[in-house]
Amino acid sequence: MIRERTDMVQNTGEEILRMEGITKEYEMGDEVSVVLKGIDLSVRRGEFLAVLGPSGSGKSTLMNIIGCLDVPTAGSYWLHGKLIADEDQTELARIRSAEIGFIFQSFQLLQRQSAFENVELPLIYANMPKKQRQERTREMLIRVGLEERMYHMPNQLSGGQQQRVAIARAIATNPTILLADEPTGALDQKTGMQVMQLFHELNDEGRTIIMITHDAKIASHASRIVRILDGNISEGGLEDA
Repeated sequence: MIRERTDMVQNTGEEILRMEGITKEYEMGDEVSVVLKGIDLSVRRGEFLAVLGPSGSGKSTLMNIIGCLDVPTAGSYWLHGKLIADEDQTELARIRSAEIGFIFQSFQLLQRQSAFENVELPLIYANMPKKQRQERTREMLIRVGLEERMYHMPNQLSGGQQQRVAIARAIATNPTILLADEPTGALDQKTGMQVMQLFHELNDEGRTIIMITHDAKIASHASRIVRILDGNISEGGLEDA
């Protein structure tokens, strides 16, 4: 049974990330577009956070900064107590590879690689020994219910199965944060709910999940919701949306 959000936020651990005054601007000719306007955000270990907002609200830009895929124009971002602005490109690459698992709406699977090979890839980049990484890959695919589809190609899998492969790939390196961008956006309602159930299970295991979504029903599965609109962020549940 799929659970809906309750007013009780689960007990969480220490602060895992903090943002203060995060601003992002883009120059467009002679004009400057301000996408994020002084964002303050704190997330604690073990939280399941939804960032809810419409298209163009700035939520994807915020996700890219959280994932160390982009840098703010101003403001400070700490991850595990480290100021991200102080880290070099080598360390940022390590953070993206080992500490943050990315899950995208479009799955972003390699189409010429099997489910097994897609999940194994980040472990190859992490220089995990072959036997260990193959065992880990099998464990992750079994974990997401794809033990019978390990060697299928993406075009042989349904959308929901492809998203499960993407989730298995995201958790393969045992990251501290799962960062999901519209993870059910390409799925039908039933399959989307199945994916959300898997997110609940992963969160119950202690994984921190930050989910970007425009869908209030999907956001309702999180234990905490923040809303973003026109580059501004505010705490608030669905009753305020």
